[in-house]
Amino acid sequence: MSKDHGPSIKDDDTYEALRDDGYSKKKAARIANAQASDDMSPSKKGGKAPPYEEWTRDDLLKRATELGIEGRWDMSKDVLIEALRDKT
Repeated sequence: MSKDHGPSIKDDDTYEALRDDGYSKKKAARIANAQASDDMSPSKKGGKAPPYEEWTRDDLLKRATELGIEGRWDMSKDVLIEALRDKT
């Protein structure tokens, strides 16, 4: 049985699975709540872009610049990936 994440999360099992897969809390909540609605049928994975782990650090920096992530130039590749996932 999954943990109860409160009234703001409509599908706790999906939320936990997404968090385990590395999704941010915000994004996991959006997907879990959309899947719990009969009116929506979102897919778990969006576009065809490769996962951030396959990107170069330069590509990650470009994306971080687009999103306005502070301190990005001092971040390692792993920290950049974490910051990008938290931002999106």
